[in-house]
Amino acid sequence: MSTPVSIPLSPTLFLSDHDVAALSDWRAAVAALADAYARPVTDAMVPPRSMARGDGTWLRSLTAVSPSGPHLGCKLIAASTRARRASYLISLFDQDSTALTALIDGNRVTGLRTAATATLAIDLLAPLRPLRVAVIGSGFEARGALDCLRTVRTLKSVQVYSPTPASRERFAAGFRPQLDISAVASAEQAVREADVVICAARSRDESPVLQGAWLAPGCTVVSLGSTLPEQREVDQETLARAACIVADMPDEVAHDTGDAIAASRAGVALADKLVSLAALASGGITARRNERDIVVYKSVGSALQDVVIAEMLLSLARERGIGTPLAASIAPVSK
Repeated sequence: MSTPVSIPLSPTLFLSDHDVAALSDWRAAVAALADAYARPVTDAMVPPRSMARGDGTWLRSLTAVSPSGPHLGCKLIAASTRARRASYLISLFDQDSTALTALIDGNRVTGLRTAATATLAIDLLAPLRPLRVAVIGSGFEARGALDCLRTVRTLKSVQVYSPTPASRERFAAGFRPQLDISAVASAEQAVREADVVICAARSRDESPVLQGAWLAPGCTVVSLGSTLPEQREVDQETLARAACIVADMPDEVAHDTGDAIAASRAGVALADKLVSLAALASGGITARRNERDIVVYKSVGSALQDVVIAEMLLSLARERGIGTPLAASIAPVSK
């Protein structure tokens, strides 16, 4: 039997979904991710996700070693397709003591990290001027991405399209009067003169919602809504026109997303232009050769993002005295 390690340990802190909502901070999230992605990150620190499947149930595991903080972390997603329910749990372990530092309800963390990472990519890729933004989609991800972006960059105008007029009007109304935003009748109308296009939607038949022919020279495209082989969001011409495709997980984007699979089958040489967000954030690559180049950021999500955002939440929780210290936890053991 292994012997518990006799060292003083702080109680494990539990952060509920209510706590996470109170601690959410777009600027802090973007800053935390910028710091993390600017540091050396190896493939071993962020291994591929794994999934256990049952009869109508699955459990997904995403693990990472933080490059900017003191933790190892894991996000677990338990889902039942029969019950149409899911639970999200993030655990943080101290890298030195292996003590369980925190347990965090991860329900809101996916939205936080997706929007904040997209904003980081836009901030690194888009021109340094007030931006004309197009949003395709009016759901949770689209709303979060625009809300985060407006806290970091000045937006000259925003046009939003989604197929249901009431949904796009409601989306636009939610950002007034803080933004000059209008709902428009087609995706092409939204995109034609945009500096930045945020895609966070898919059609019911999985046909692309963005056509590369619509893009203005110099446009920055962010694709958030297509992360699986059977899903489509942007067409082959979008990826063909891109001088550079930045990805949070390049290998997964290349081989596991419907957009990239379709582009490869159409003869688009993705390997010649696909680079990591870490390489961009650390200054290792320059995405544009000139101001007319189109660039794409394609996201599938990463455990690094989950762990870094969880560390940010834990730090803010300690500063503000938020969270519930657990009466008991696990004890590290000698090995």
